[in-house]
Amino acid sequence: MDDYRAIAEEVAADIAAGRLRPGDRLPPLRRFARDRRIASSTAARVYRELGRRGLTVGEVGRGTFVRAATPTAEPALAEPAEAAVDLEVNFPVLPEQPALLARSLEPLLRPDALAGALRPVGAAGTAAARQAAAAHLARGGWAPDPGRLLFAGNGRQALAAALAALVPAGERLGVEALTYPVVKGIAARLGITLVPLAMDDDGLTPGALRAAAPLRAVYLQPTLHNPLGHTMPDARRAELAEVLAELDLYAIEDAIYGFLRDDLPPLAARAPERTFVIDSLSKRLAPGLSLGFLTAPAGRTQDAAAALRSGTWTASRFALEAATRWLTDGTAAAVEEAKRSDAAARQRLVAERLAGFRVRADPHAYHCWWELPEPWRADTFVAAAARRGIAVTPAGAFAVGTGHAPNAVRLALASPSHGALAEALGVLGELAHGSPEDTGPE
Repeated sequence: MDDYRAIAEEVAADIAAGRLRPGDRLPPLRRFARDRRIASSTAARVYRELGRRGLTVGEVGRGTFVRAATPTAEPALAEPAEAAVDLEVNFPVLPEQPALLARSLEPLLRPDALAGALRPVGAAGTAAARQAAAAHLARGGWAPDPGRLLFAGNGRQALAAALAALVPAGERLGVEALTYPVVKGIAARLGITLVPLAMDDDGLTPGALRAAAPLRAVYLQPTLHNPLGHTMPDARRAELAEVLAELDLYAIEDAIYGFLRDDLPPLAARAPERTFVIDSLSKRLAPGLSLGFLTAPAGRTQDAAAALRSGTWTASRFALEAATRWLTDGTAAAVEEAKRSDAAARQRLVAERLAGFRVRADPHAYHCWWELPEPWRADTFVAAAARRGIAVTPAGAFAVGTGHAPNAVRLALASPSHGALAEALGVLGELAHGSPEDTGPE
């Protein structure tokens, strides 16, 4: 084994054993080299190897630090956190939902109705499901064409199908520089190269899209962007629609949180012939009762349907029949209206408990972006929060490429009760007012 790799193994073992803890700072390169009696170039290779393995994170001018957690292929948002208060994954389920959903399911559980719901169904679902979904997904004066609506088991599968239909293995997909982490895992499994695109306060910039050409497609979140929480203004959507036409480029629009801003039309309203729209019931209703929606542009529906079939990502008929009932009898609309009110109330708690900090959030969103004060770093803050039983997500989980991630964390607000959320935000605020040197095991 090369000398630098053997030394990297020793440091990795110290991290695994807890002798080096999340947030600990490694010595400067020259001191590390002197202590180990190795060349500075060898020390630099050790640090690069630790970073490549995801064990450390380096910040220009500040040093190299042990990461808060060992990353995985899907670095965040893949599984619920084990912390006492989960501000990492959004599971918006309201107390009144079970009774509302159960009432709609009662007719479906009769033997005659259930017999039909147990049969298989294709990617196009049923005519009733397409009509119900098209009417329900409409917002801001836009509505999908029922003839171009397809169904997946959940939103992630709809996204995977859109990527498989548009971007061959080895080709390039443009994504916002900070993006939904799961798209990184899906792209890796499909052999797709991600190209980070610059953003400003209005979202993805048209200039970045032009500069990155050629791309096979671009994935973006114009409404309630995850993680930044901002919503792209209509003028920017119009500019992007022009660039899509200019570059002969398709967009995959993630509209999962769009129901919280049902006053705004999607990008697809501006570029219907260029935009695939992804949506699902996971946030609208509940993760355990999900159904994915994929709206394809004219001429691309069959490609998307073939990708759903080949990936075995099509929806189950029972989920389709249940969702059709919820969408047509007012149940889904009632739950969504309650969630809009709930999200706004949670944002008020953020504004109250984190007053004075640099927090970016749409007042309709179920998440917010917190730019941490000095001297905190994101990984150190995540580790300190975890020691207090609170799980939050560092900016690095959303960053694409090897560039420096912002010194920020994303707070998912939907999972805990209002009381638990208020208390956790208060703890985080007190933590941020202090210093990393003041924190320790609790």
